[in-house]
Amino acid sequence: MRSSSVISLGVALLFGAIAVLLARGLIQADKAPVASGGMIVVASQAVAFGSPLTAENLREIRWTGDARIEGAFASIAEINNEGRRLALTGFQRNEPILASKITAPNQRATLSTQIDEGMRAVSVRVDEVRGVAGFVLPGDRVDVILTRGETTGQDVTAAYADVLLQNAKVLAIDQSAYERPDKPTIARAVTLELNVQQAQSVILAQGIGRLSLVLRQTGQTDDKPSVRVTATDIGSAASMARPSVETERQITELKKLAEQANARADESVRKSAEIEGALRTEIENLRQAPVPTPQIAAAPLPPAPKTESVVNVTRNAAKREQYTVLTER
Repeated sequence: MRSSSVISLGVALLFGAIAVLLARGLIQADKAPVASGGMIVVASQAVAFGSPLTAENLREIRWTGDARIEGAFASIAEINNEGRRLALTGFQRNEPILASKITAPNQRATLSTQIDEGMRAVSVRVDEVRGVAGFVLPGDRVDVILTRGETTGQDVTAAYADVLLQNAKVLAIDQSAYERPDKPTIARAVTLELNVQQAQSVILAQGIGRLSLVLRQTGQTDDKPSVRVTATDIGSAASMARPSVETERQITELKKLAEQANARADESVRKSAEIEGALRTEIENLRQAPVPTPQIAAAPLPPAPKTESVVNVTRNAAKREQYTVLTER
């Protein structure tokens, strides 16, 4: 055998031995015990808000981290050993199940269970514009803007806008606390999580002005000092001045015309009422008047029929004349 063939065979055997050793090391590494994290329970599929947590949508996996996740469960039995629990938020597949995101045993998945300690839930009336066109969803953060107008000493209405609250958490949209539709939905009310003082401010502000929501960027927590914005900041102050003399004159003329039209309308109503009253009186009189008995006159007798008679007259015994005479029977 050639020396080159022997060398090639030796090199091949050497690489084969190295490959076997590496494969054995990897297999043993997979079977080695994991770190002290132990087992944790995760969602085996997507879990919606309010869904019960069962063995069908949960599974246990080994946690390879150095420390256990706070609030995590080591087994499915640990979750439901005292009663049924529901999801307070949506879980994605393989997302750990935490105690802060599920209800207590045998507790309903209501909005009150999602409110943090010391906080309150307050609803704000919104529309298509003030509700950010339906793009505000549960879990988002918003700023609350108060817009109102007040009358100055010159009878001029001065409008302004103030930042009432910053970084308020959205708990629910209308009556939905978790549903996040694929398309924006126009809401009529947005429920915010606020402290007691903030709740008082929002309730008072809804009675004196209009509240609008401003959607914040996800993860943005810095609250910057707010500045009041007035009408003079967005346009000329002259546009907010008192009406001109010509405008006041036109308004006065329009008021006079309206008063005259109202007077004519009142006169027409009065005359119509008088005519209606007269007609009612006449109808009532006709109803009460006696009905006259008709007098039937005797028919006149027909004239006696007449007949024709022929009279012959002889004159001088020779001339004879004939006459026709009408006679009554």
